[in-house]
Amino acid sequence: MDSTNVSELVIDLPPMLRFYKDGRLERLMGTEIVPPSFDPKTNVESRDSIYSPEHNLSVRLYLPKNTQQNQKLPLVVYFHGGAFIIETAFSPTYHNYLNMLVSEANIIAVSVDYRRAPEHYVPAAYDDSWTALKWVASHFNGKGPEDWLNRHADFERVFLSGDSAGANIAHRMAIKHGHEEKLEMLNVKGMILCHPYFWGSETVSGETDDLSKRAMIGGLWQIACPNTTGVDDPWINPGKDPNLVRVGCSRIQVIVSEKDILRGRGWHYAQQLRESGWSGDLEVIDFKGEDHVFHLFKPTCEKAVAMLKRIVSFINLDG
Repeated sequence: MDSTNVSELVIDLPPMLRFYKDGRLERLMGTEIVPPSFDPKTNVESRDSIYSPEHNLSVRLYLPKNTQQNQKLPLVVYFHGGAFIIETAFSPTYHNYLNMLVSEANIIAVSVDYRRAPEHYVPAAYDDSWTALKWVASHFNGKGPEDWLNRHADFERVFLSGDSAGANIAHRMAIKHGHEEKLEMLNVKGMILCHPYFWGSETVSGETDDLSKRAMIGGLWQIACPNTTGVDDPWINPGKDPNLVRVGCSRIQVIVSEKDILRGRGWHYAQQLRESGWSGDLEVIDFKGEDHVFHLFKPTCEKAVAMLKRIVSFINLDG
């Protein structure tokens, strides 16, 4: 084989992805999608709705089937993970997780699909997610395009959530809502960040000092956002953001896991949030013996069930 036709492998990260020097990307997971449906196990219905005709982007909505005609439910807006590169809101992994969350918490949920890198670099994911939030807010007066939101969303009890890159997005949306362009129609009560994808050039407490592992995390960010200033960009290192104190919610739950390479960064985020002067209620939950987003891959294991219960309690704290 002519070696000139073989592109150099830059990042080899099974089972997630492979990225080559010529810009080619192989997505090794998160490519399967499932249609919206009624799930008899959880008694939850789902359906898709376009929120951005310009980019042909949809959200998937979830609603307990036994919801009464005009019953108002807490609203969770969810952003999927995948390093801004893999997965969609329509993968079996996220579809099954949202069914479980909606059933256990008795909520209505909006799961956001957004453009991914490297076809669309960050901030495309942020821009799309903000467009989705504005679309959700357009239902405030009961005259939006999606009847489920018109009838059942309690806009006084809105929560932002996500895992990994999705947790990064949820944080960015809370900053934008609290500082740049407040959506007055939405009362964002809280934020649930599961294994958040944050990073930085300096090693923080509990974080690996293995240079190859640190380079891998930095390399993923470089794929997603090649025009960035690096891993100290406030988008990936929120402690560098002078507006961190203006996170637009009053309660935050951060979930980390002992074996996750991002664990130390989750704890550091909580510390920085406190040091910024943000005065809301904050809890960090640390699961021993588990790795990154374990709850998505082992949803019925003891600790995943415990994690779901903690999230449900957080959402329903105010009844």
